[in-house]
Amino acid sequence: MAITDAFHSLRASVLERRSSLDGFLEHGRALLLSCLPNKLRRLLARREQRLIVVPMGTQAQVFESQDGEEVAVGELKLNPQAPGSSLAMLDAPQGEPEVGLQTSGFLPAVLDATKGRRRRTFVRLLEGRVLRRRVMFPAQVRDNLVRVLEYEMDRLSPFRSEQVYFDFRTLEGPAPGGRVKVELAICLRDQVQDWLRHLHDRRAPVERISWEGAWPQANLLPVRERPRRSIWPLSMNTLLLLLVLLLGVAVLGTPIWQLQRTRDERMEQLADLKVRTEQVHAARTDLERGRQGSVAVLQRKRELPRMIDLMLELTDRLPDHTWVQNLDYQGGEIQIRGESEQATALINLLDQAPGITGVRFRSPVVQVKNSNWERFHISMQYGRPQDS
Repeated sequence: MAITDAFHSLRASVLERRSSLDGFLEHGRALLLSCLPNKLRRLLARREQRLIVVPMGTQAQVFESQDGEEVAVGELKLNPQAPGSSLAMLDAPQGEPEVGLQTSGFLPAVLDATKGRRRRTFVRLLEGRVLRRRVMFPAQVRDNLVRVLEYEMDRLSPFRSEQVYFDFRTLEGPAPGGRVKVELAICLRDQVQDWLRHLHDRRAPVERISWEGAWPQANLLPVRERPRRSIWPLSMNTLLLLLVLLLGVAVLGTPIWQLQRTRDERMEQLADLKVRTEQVHAARTDLERGRQGSVAVLQRKRELPRMIDLMLELTDRLPDHTWVQNLDYQGGEIQIRGESEQATALINLLDQAPGITGVRFRSPVVQVKNSNWERFHISMQYGRPQDS
């Protein structure tokens, strides 16, 4: 059972990849045609015949796509009791050319009249024949929606998966709980199976089943039942046309490629210059920071008072009968302790010295016992004189 499940999983993955490739090629072809001139686009469109069959019970309207417009070319009738001529022409619209309508069937006549042209057959159902609804699934099944829809078909619709053809698309926009919002389209196989079989017998296998108002690239026909088309065109004219287009793209793209290459080289040079500029800027910043540090040190040194000047000033100012026993300097404040015969006169003398301010006694003057000396403790502020 594990081997069987793995085989089915691999087969479904291959079919999904093939469907994605077909859609990619179809989208790329539409983009290429939209870039071509109108005359060339019409020429290529005439080389591809696209028949659109619109079933209505046992009868069907047939249209042919010409230059993006649909032209009615006749009606078909399904006659299961006559296998040899199951598709027969009923009538053709007035004014339409009856090319090959005298043969044994309308569809073979149209096919014979368009030999050498790529033929594609689509079935388009009426809008009321397709059931559409919107459902939501957990985000974990986003990559496995095909198999999930097959398993859940009897819950999502009144039919089992083997009774219907279906297609879906994921819808953009917020969904509660981070879920995946899906639009599902369903049609009964019984509506189209006879038409698929008989169109295949008439060398016009159906590539797509859509409906009126379908979203772009919608296709109810399962990938495994679609006719296989070669990726490479077999027509020599088509090959030559593709070669011309490739040469044109090369001629137009070469200057762009050269400009892009030149731009990349300039961007690399610019990035290198940017790195060098940042390095120079960093070096300049370091040098400026070092210079500012040196200037700050010199400025600080110039602003600090010189102790030698203070010592000279005290030597000159203090009288001979004064002795300084202790001198402390910290944070611009000077404290001196000593003895003098006239300690109170020292305040006035020191206050007149340049650079000295805030002279005061830190403690009361004390008379030395059995002598004329007075013990003092004076504090003052000392800064570098302005003229030095």
